[in-house]
Amino acid sequence: MNLRMIGLAVVVVFTVLLPLAGAAAEPDPVPLPVPLPVPLLDDAKASPAAVPPPESSQSSQPLQPSPVRCGPELTSPEGIEVQTCVLTEGDSTWARAYYRNASGEELRSALSLMGPGGRALQMHCKVRADDEPGVCETPREPTRGKAAHYTAVAEFAAAGNGPLLLRSGSNSAAPAPR
Repeated sequence: MNLRMIGLAVVVVFTVLLPLAGAAAEPDPVPLPVPLPVPLLDDAKASPAAVPPPESSQSSQPLQPSPVRCGPELTSPEGIEVQTCVLTEGDSTWARAYYRNASGEELRSALSLMGPGGRALQMHCKVRADDEPGVCETPREPTRGKAAHYTAVAEFAAAGNGPLLLRSGSNSAAPAPR
């Protein structure tokens, strides 16, 4: 055989196989965009009066960062991920739960904001079974006492009378290292 023909055949084989090898390789993970948090309201609470008016963008005061106290991110064996937070801005305090439901089933959720003097506020949110990030949020209420005295708890359960699948708190201690 001619040495030039062998060399040419090797170049052709590598030219054909190199793109196939590149296509078969694992792609780099692409970070998913995180949607902006949007409060989820029950139909009964979705009236225009329940939505706070937008703040004026002509304010002479610069916006101060909101104090946020969050518990750890928790994951259930069923594939539910949640983190519960208490947020404070100005003289308002509210609770927010960030979640992702990879269980494959629609769930129900209850988010409670507990304040000083035994005050409590509870919000129920539907949790879709689409494995997308979601947010459940209580309405804002005037802060009474110190904001540090507020706590939030989110509970996720199967639809109907199903069992409790995950409970997450805003002041939960992080799991101990192993």
